[in-house]
Amino acid sequence: MQFELPFGLRYRVRALALREQWLRVGTRHVRLWLVPNRRARRYVLRLARDGSARVTVPRGGSAAEAIRFAEANVRWLERQQLREAVSRPKPWGPGTAILFRGEKAILELPAGEATDLVGFSGQMVAVADRAADLRPEVERHLWRLAARELPQRVLELAVAHALPVRRVVVRNQRSRWGSCSRSGTVSLNWRLVQAPEFVRDYIILHELAHLRQMNHSHRFWTEVERLCPEYRKAERWLKLHAELLRSSGAPGL
Repeated sequence: MQFELPFGLRYRVRALALREQWLRVGTRHVRLWLVPNRRARRYVLRLARDGSARVTVPRGGSAAEAIRFAEANVRWLERQQLREAVSRPKPWGPGTAILFRGEKAILELPAGEATDLVGFSGQMVAVADRAADLRPEVERHLWRLAARELPQRVLELAVAHALPVRRVVVRNQRSRWGSCSRSGTVSLNWRLVQAPEFVRDYIILHELAHLRQMNHSHRFWTEVERLCPEYRKAERWLKLHAELLRSSGAPGL
């Protein structure tokens, strides 16, 4: 995240190396770093992943002006902090509800002597510490599952519709369910393993349709409807559940 303002006033930098300050943002004090950059043309304010704020100081800038720039934009920093807090993934633990094949699945600790396993919907996942955040290991399990299942399903549907797929890749896209290149490579989001089969198949067929229409024209959507007559139902499901598939659980399910 960053906020930019054209650099107007010119100040001579005197002994400005990487320098630490503190900035009051709301009720908190946030560490503020002043970072000189001889190639920069303006002051730039960023909220770093560790929660600190950083101001890039352009050539000819000053520490005093950089601090004033940060102080003038504390409301922007507050908004960014709030946005980060809302989007920050929540930890998973026993009892957390997640989506799996379109259904609610509860993370459970299996009975017995095994102390390094977590289960859900017939799946067993080995974890290092069941008292810690279970999300990383459960998501890795889902990703491996998707990497086994999705390419096979793509090839099945491609053969059924006589479409030439050269390669299938399962990835961790942040904003796409899938994509298709002109060379015939289909890339799919591993989170599709959390969706119902009819939604998974729609995404695959949507991407396969690009092998005939590399666009989103009327002809493309005609092809999608030919391949997947109930694609609108899948689109509605995706719109309703998209944020859940990208979230740290499935609250409210």
